[in-house]
Amino acid sequence: MERKFFIQLVIVLLSHACVYAQNATNNCDVNGDGKIDYADAATVLASVNNKLTTSTSGNVCASGPLNVFMFGAKGDGVTDDTEAIQRGIDFLASRGGGKLFFPYTPNGYLLASPAKEYASNGRIVRAQLVIPPGSSNIYLEGEMPCKLLYSYQVRLPESVKDNYTPTTFGMPITNTCLHSTWDAPEVTDSEERPWAVIAAPEGDDCAGRFSHTMFSMRNLEIRVHLNKDKMYPTTSGAFLKNISRINIQDCQFCLDDNVGDTNLGKYLLENPCHTVGLHTSGDQNDNQVLNNVAVQGFRYGFVLGEHVVADYLYVHNCEEAIVFHDATHLSVINHIVAQHNKVILSTSRNRLFGNKPARVNVMISSLNFEGGQTVPLPPKVSKLVYGIYDPDNRLHGSIVWHEPWGAGVFPIEGASHFKVKKFDSPD
Repeated sequence: MERKFFIQLVIVLLSHACVYAQNATNNCDVNGDGKIDYADAATVLASVNNKLTTSTSGNVCASGPLNVFMFGAKGDGVTDDTEAIQRGIDFLASRGGGKLFFPYTPNGYLLASPAKEYASNGRIVRAQLVIPPGSSNIYLEGEMPCKLLYSYQVRLPESVKDNYTPTTFGMPITNTCLHSTWDAPEVTDSEERPWAVIAAPEGDDCAGRFSHTMFSMRNLEIRVHLNKDKMYPTTSGAFLKNISRINIQDCQFCLDDNVGDTNLGKYLLENPCHTVGLHTSGDQNDNQVLNNVAVQGFRYGFVLGEHVVADYLYVHNCEEAIVFHDATHLSVINHIVAQHNKVILSTSRNRLFGNKPARVNVMISSLNFEGGQTVPLPPKVSKLVYGIYDPDNRLHGSIVWHEPWGAGVFPIEGASHFKVKKFDSPD
């Protein structure tokens, strides 16, 4: 027991020394170039892991949280870290669960490998990173809560007079970031499963076809590739439909670049592909917890079902910001910030991503939005058309909305069973 504690202490100290002391020069300078970098930290951690945490059976010591560097990740933004991260996830699954920690790196963790179409259970998954089927409790955590919100409109050169910077391509990495450079095949059938950065495969449990029981993410940003020739993404962020319980906090799902470049005259376009930033668990799920989560740039921002308890959902530049397929059990959202979305709240019109449409019971305490109709800046695809789009009248519950400036309208289609109230209007 004492040996295990000592091993964990050594790993933690070395991790801090190598990852955070970027300007120091000590024996963590593995490659001898006179500076500390993330490859050095990864090498030291892997060495310590190999020498000290291997049990007599040859397995990595299974106690305590694990650092992704231990599995070979570099975090230099150049090396493809897909396989290394997958090794970490697979190890957690094999021991029954646990946390995989991602230290912040200024270049992020590159995911360049194509997605797998099928998982180990032989079922479809379509993901670069696969949450294996089983009952393990897997938790992925970055170093600090995500800074939310990137440019949601393309500012012109003359915007400098208002102390704004013209919008151009090139986004810094300010969060613990997993960024994909892989272009998925285009999926134009709304009922078909999308390709995603991370997902669990289909299973056989309940209507949601769950294969995995519990997954959590915290402090991580997942970026999908924005093809500059197409100006829309073909890959989804996290497709968690086949996991029965999820807990997502302080995370962001977005594009790997800004929504346009004013100098190049390129702007985000309407997406023929059915992509989603975050898809929560399918029907007949258990607890669904979302706290301080943002999405940007997908056709659908959040696709939600029942049992959702959410606070501070941030969504911008989506054609449909928040889509419910069903919520027989009540879902509750405390606050939404929606900026420049074509539709803010909607219900699915068919079996979107294979989900059966049904009654939606949801209470939304507050919505703060900017519609963008009065702002003469692209992208045009992000201008508000509907505040609520529920042509089948499946929404039941209530929402309170507030627009601080703009057109002062909240257009509604359907929603005859849904109570809609402006924030400062009399009852």
